[in-house]
Amino acid sequence: MTPWWIALQFLTRLPVTLAGMPTPEQSGRSFLFYPLVGLLIGLLLLGAQHLLGNTHVLLQAALLLALWVGISGGLHLDGLADSVDAWAGGFGDKERTLSIMKDPRSGPIAVVVLVLLLLLKFAALVSLLENHSALLVLLVPWLARCLVPLLFLTTPYVRKGGLGQALAEHLPRRQLPWVLAANGVAMLLFGWPALLALLVAAVVFLWLRGLMLKRLGGTTGDTAGALLELAECALLVALAAS
Repeated sequence: MTPWWIALQFLTRLPVTLAGMPTPEQSGRSFLFYPLVGLLIGLLLLGAQHLLGNTHVLLQAALLLALWVGISGGLHLDGLADSVDAWAGGFGDKERTLSIMKDPRSGPIAVVVLVLLLLLKFAALVSLLENHSALLVLLVPWLARCLVPLLFLTTPYVRKGGLGQALAEHLPRRQLPWVLAANGVAMLLFGWPALLALLVAAVVFLWLRGLMLKRLGGTTGDTAGALLELAECALLVALAAS
């Protein structure tokens, strides 16, 4: 079960301690458990929403969003901020884009994008809670964390020595498509909302993957994080608007 614990430790801030340094093979196999981590995050959010009971919808949405960010430690938001800065300042140049992406500081454009993204997530959560559709929140982190393994499976990793290089090199390419397909089928138990979510996820994935290939020739850990955050936002908005 080491790959499961690796995935849980990397994708969340839950108190997980590994017995030792994982091997590259174990790190690569952790991709098989990304969807399960997403499902766990969704269940934690639903549990928190249940505990909040009759709390005002606006406060519920704010607390759930804060918990959502806290569970991931802002890891993917950081990737989105780095990607936005790099895209804005890279002027279409691959090496310049990759260089800016490594800068830990966030510029004003990145801050604006983060604020807008969190605002959209908050508004969508309010709408889902008001419509008594909180159960659909479960789909969002689950599906979004299926897209990251899919991205690494279908897209070259371009930053040598980056955090994702070992993951990309030891990706379980035979098992991963079956795992992702099984998760997609399981989501269909949600009916029409799941079909809508899968369609939106596919559009976001193809669009952002195309941008990555055009600018970088592949993906990095930061752009994978950006994909996850933008997919979550698009899914929440689409489900809330449907």
